[in-house]
Amino acid sequence: MSRHFIGFMALACGISVANIYYAQPLLEQFAQHFHTTVAGVAAVPSATQIGYAAGLLLLGPLGDRHARHQVILIMAALLVPALLGAALAPSVLMLAAASFAIGMLSSIAQQIIPMVAHLAPPQSRGKAIGLVMSGLLVGILGGRVLAGGIAALLNWQAVYVFATLVNIGMWIMLWRVLPRLPVDEGAAGQSYATLLRSTLQQFTLHRDLRLAGITGGLFFASFSVFWVGLTPLLQSPAYGFGPAVVGAFGILGIMGALVAPISGRHSDRPGGPRRVLFAALTLTLLSWAVFAPGAHGLWWLIAGVLLLDAGVQGSQIANQTRIYALDAAARSRINAVYMTLYFIGGSLGSFVASHAWTAGGWAAVTAAGAGFALAALLLHAAGGPRQAA
Repeated sequence: MSRHFIGFMALACGISVANIYYAQPLLEQFAQHFHTTVAGVAAVPSATQIGYAAGLLLLGPLGDRHARHQVILIMAALLVPALLGAALAPSVLMLAAASFAIGMLSSIAQQIIPMVAHLAPPQSRGKAIGLVMSGLLVGILGGRVLAGGIAALLNWQAVYVFATLVNIGMWIMLWRVLPRLPVDEGAAGQSYATLLRSTLQQFTLHRDLRLAGITGGLFFASFSVFWVGLTPLLQSPAYGFGPAVVGAFGILGIMGALVAPISGRHSDRPGGPRRVLFAALTLTLLSWAVFAPGAHGLWWLIAGVLLLDAGVQGSQIANQTRIYALDAAARSRINAVYMTLYFIGGSLGSFVASHAWTAGGWAAVTAAGAGFALAALLLHAAGGPRQAA
């Protein structure tokens, strides 16, 4: 693989995953437009992440059965009408339905990452995954930046029109650069139902996959709690910022992308994934101690974002390096199980954050985020003795 190809794949992952996060800085605008509260529009970001999880479980395994480039191109093409549907949604229910479709189809990022893992030599697989994951993290956080800025200048509908145009450009790029790889003969002969059963069986076959998936869901829930809870905090009387400032916080989080190549290199070493995961989860938990006084000081939020995103990014690289070493012939199915659990956790975190803010403000959001991070660290420590490197 050339570095140019890895760069294109990182860009595609970033563009596709940004679709999931455009909604988060827009919650106040959604609530005002549809005459409800932030809790009343909590279904929108949750539906997007549930859709992503459904796409991973129902569409992710297709990468083992069909030509991966065809699966990616079809999903990328269908993203265009889904994004337009969100821009034209007349109600919260229709916006949530469009968001579910956007999330489901944006799971093409998790078709690309197993493809890169397949093409990379084993001794540098972690590094390659880390580079592509840098693009993914930039998309996660950059999506908020773009959404906040566009919404401040225009409105939330313009955000989805912009996303439609960007995704058209992504499809053209993918059509030109994706390799035409042969299909694995063993999986190609399976029916779709058999492939789905095989996907679910990966959870029971691999202990490392179970531990990585549940741990990943917990730390991603913690991540989602912060980014959903941040919107009402920054737009509350304590700060009074608009959506542009809320989205601009994503620029700080992008600094976490610098951690990805470092985590990838360390994860390629013997025993590396476990050590990297422990250090990264510790950083994630520490970030919540820094966030705690954030309702009364912006610098606490800024410092905490740097710790949180570095911790979550390092945790993700360590987990994915470990699971991609389990069974090369079932990488898409293994990845589907892992990322389904990961985004179920994210959806839970988004839902909890919206209601925690309504119930107890920033203190309740902080408690929820720290609780998820602590649970991930404890599970990792408890699962350690029998865990493979």
